[in-house]
Amino acid sequence: MILRKFKYKCVSSTNDVAISLIKQKNIKSGIVISQMQKKGRGRRGRKWISHKGNLFVSIFFSLEKIKMNIAQLTKNNANLIIKLLSRYYNKKINLKLPNDILIRRKKICGILQETIKKNDAKYLIVGIGINLVKSPIIKGYPTTNLYDLTKNKISINKASKELRYIFINFLKSQKIF
Repeated sequence: MILRKFKYKCVSSTNDVAISLIKQKNIKSGIVISQMQKKGRGRRGRKWISHKGNLFVSIFFSLEKIKMNIAQLTKNNANLIIKLLSRYYNKKINLKLPNDILIRRKKICGILQETIKKNDAKYLIVGIGINLVKSPIIKGYPTTNLYDLTKNKISINKASKELRYIFINFLKSQKIF
């Protein structure tokens, strides 16, 4: 399986689980999905607010066969997430480099990329938080969610399946698998 699925009810952080799977279980690629995170995190150690019903995933894979640098991957990964969001919302979606996706100048998604090494292999972990049904309150930073924008409730299961499929197609196109 290209991106082996790991589903949880609650984790400290999906990125932490991905790191553990790579380091302790020797798993080369996968997607970690959780209904809740106790200690989700953003860039520079910021806390990621994890409301139940929103999407929390981490996709991880080896960088061994990737022909892009991290900056290119960062932009590409954001565009893959925008591709998912555009299935539900057909108006303008913006990328605020390096890791925020905005709709109507409000944050709908955050991305936390981390790289780790195990033996001689380097791995990329792409942590993704998408506000499906509830917007966190962040002082000085407006947020939104897909439900408020579309009046359609998108399930975690459906969104995670579609996101997994989008990433699998990308990884196949890069001849990683």
